[in-house]
Amino acid sequence: MRQPFDFIDSYLQSLRTQSLPSKSEQIPILSGPEMDWFHFEASIVQLFQTRHVNLFHINRIEDTKDHIKFPLAPHRKTVSDFVFLTQGTSIRSKGLDRYEFSANTFFFLPAYQITTHEGYSQDAKGYYCHFDTEILTRNFVQPGFLNQFSFLQFIGNPLVNVDQQLVDTITPVLLRLEREHASTQPNYTMVSAYLLTLFLELLPFTRPLEKVKENAAARITQQYKNALVQHIYDKQLLTEYAQLLSVTPDYLNKCVKATTGKSAHDLLSDMVLLEAKALLKQTTLSISEIAFKIGKEDPSDFTRFFKSKTSLTPSQYRQTE
Repeated sequence: MRQPFDFIDSYLQSLRTQSLPSKSEQIPILSGPEMDWFHFEASIVQLFQTRHVNLFHINRIEDTKDHIKFPLAPHRKTVSDFVFLTQGTSIRSKGLDRYEFSANTFFFLPAYQITTHEGYSQDAKGYYCHFDTEILTRNFVQPGFLNQFSFLQFIGNPLVNVDQQLVDTITPVLLRLEREHASTQPNYTMVSAYLLTLFLELLPFTRPLEKVKENAAARITQQYKNALVQHIYDKQLLTEYAQLLSVTPDYLNKCVKATTGKSAHDLLSDMVLLEAKALLKQTTLSISEIAFKIGKEDPSDFTRFFKSKTSLTPSQYRQTE
């Protein structure tokens, strides 16, 4: 019988010797125990087993969802992860895109991609898993082999919808991953084999990246979104992004408008706002320091920008729960 929290006493004892991670000056990049503190209150940090959290972890959503500090602020992880819902709904983001998904759906997030997580419905059930792709390439395949899995890529669609027949097929694989995770000495060769089996089973339900590229406007828009995620601190002008993508600002704007209904400047503003919210919540930087960091040298200009987007001043937003 599954006993997800058998390790709670020993784990909480180990946490008493740890300190909270210090706040950074940008959207946090989380690894290992840092993910514990980010997701859970200190009194119930009991989800992860630190002996292999940096390489592999899996748990049932229903065991932990009521203890997570939703909504989770923008963050990045050093590992890739997926959520698979067997019941209920959830809302997560990948970069600037927000996704609501339901039963029989996977949501994948590659390592270092910016994300937020608004929460799960009360009836949600399923699996959360994260893993370092190193355990796949170290044991079985060359790095290029993973390129066929569009859901593991920065520019891929994170959602994979499957039918009930496949759910019945992959459930034993997920159970075997749970069994390895519960072991005091997980067999990473087996973990790798199970993960690759799962990904290969999902492959027929995905669209290859090559087909997505048929629409040039969509391709340029996705490249622009990825560039915003990676360069928001060192590039604050639309012309800089157009130059990076080897297109004119006018062409970039037309592509983004055709694909999203928003202007390229709107997406740039959205990314600046997302970054500003994270800095306000996750750091101790002053308002003027945050303004300078995101390219608003005049703090009053930053305040006007932020209030126009949120109806709150930066100081008011920082004080909200």
